[in-house]
Amino acid sequence: MTRQMHVRNPRTGVADYSIDAPDADEIAGIAATLRAAQVDWHAAGVAGRCDILRRWAEALLADAGAVTAALSTDTGRHLISVIEVQALRGIVEGWCARAPELLAEPDEWPSVTAGVGIRGQQIPYGVVGVISPWNFPFLLSMIDSIPALIAGCSVIVKPSEVTPRFIEPLQRSLATVPELAAVFRWITGDGQTGAALIDNVDAIAFTGSVRTGRIVGESAARAFIPCFLELGGKDPAIVLPEADLDLATRIVLRASVQATGQACQSLERIYVHESGYDEFVEMLVDKAEKVELSYPDPRAGHIGPLIFAQQGDIIAAHLADAVAKGAMVRTGGEVEELGGGLWIRPTVVTGVDHSMQLMTEETFGPVMPIMSYRTIDEAVELANDTNYGLSASVIGPDIDACAVVGRRIKAGAISINDGGMTTEVYDAPHDSFLLSGLGASRMGDTGITRFVRRRALLIRHAQAQGIDSLDERLMAN
Repeated sequence: MTRQMHVRNPRTGVADYSIDAPDADEIAGIAATLRAAQVDWHAAGVAGRCDILRRWAEALLADAGAVTAALSTDTGRHLISVIEVQALRGIVEGWCARAPELLAEPDEWPSVTAGVGIRGQQIPYGVVGVISPWNFPFLLSMIDSIPALIAGCSVIVKPSEVTPRFIEPLQRSLATVPELAAVFRWITGDGQTGAALIDNVDAIAFTGSVRTGRIVGESAARAFIPCFLELGGKDPAIVLPEADLDLATRIVLRASVQATGQACQSLERIYVHESGYDEFVEMLVDKAEKVELSYPDPRAGHIGPLIFAQQGDIIAAHLADAVAKGAMVRTGGEVEELGGGLWIRPTVVTGVDHSMQLMTEETFGPVMPIMSYRTIDEAVELANDTNYGLSASVIGPDIDACAVVGRRIKAGAISINDGGMTTEVYDAPHDSFLLSGLGASRMGDTGITRFVRRRALLIRHAQAQGIDSLDERLMAN
């Protein structure tokens, strides 16, 4: 039976939208339909599939207003919504440029076994499920969906129930390209919907929290399908001695508060050498106090509201725990209600240590806790004192020295003299460490090759042996 759910507007706090979640039988029917259509989709070839995807992307971008407006309402922000939607062309073109080489079947090559040749074949999964989060609803859906489609799979996407408004205008755009609509579907719903989706697909790509990621991984294991998990982070930044502190504070501020800190690659722990610590703090506080909320006008200011109301409770709890244990809030620090929405200004916190939730658990807000360190070994030890390993940042006067430190951090992507570079660099493969994820990287070539299985045709060119080759008497001679 279809379930109806109400959706909160992050700027007003009002539940002004509703969605219908399909039941398990309906999801099974959608999956069966897409699995049947996938045969012809795969037969169209890489060039054919890319032509169709390009046609859809151009049609959507030529009239992107409805999707962008819905996405802006979903998230409470305008500029990032525009960037998310406009990124579609680059995602399609980037994968269409790489796919012919990555998905080509190579010529026969000789095996190390004498007289044997090998021919390879790449078989796409029939139906790929994509479960995407609420912080970048459009972009993080497309990062998984587009390469899966180009690989020859059909795709069902379930975005977060927190930010589903954009699905309706997106589905309308898909209807104008029936070849794509036959293999690309979007469904609305919550965790129950996601569970039913996993039961009906051949592979699953999930982006979200560690807690939900564990559930997805366990469900995928029971269904005996591969899963690709991109989970949370608690990204550290190490500011090396003699770093340009004006540059360092500009990097840390932007990479910590961009998208209101609601990004897995946001900087959430900052370690500064004691020689520049006090000056760094004062400069960061000064810059943070100049950041403007995009309130009441969503097209003005720097940062928007908290998208998910429950995140405000988490941020407040982390700050309260830190203050109770001796930390000092230097600026910001309050979750405010403005116009019914929840907002928090850039928050700088000092006097922190690793006994505090603020330094050990994912906060997911524009909060910058800062610790000093004496030696590089101490800084690296602090950066690695975590259950997460998504990404990190090292800032200093010498690139090679930064790289030496970066190679010691247990994380998949290290930004040198910047922060959160994984938001713009898609061609560098990197794996998640520790609890930050599992499975092949969505970046680099594996972003598309993870959606195909390899088949080997083993060809005997010499005469095959008969039963006499197993005669025990051969050993006697």
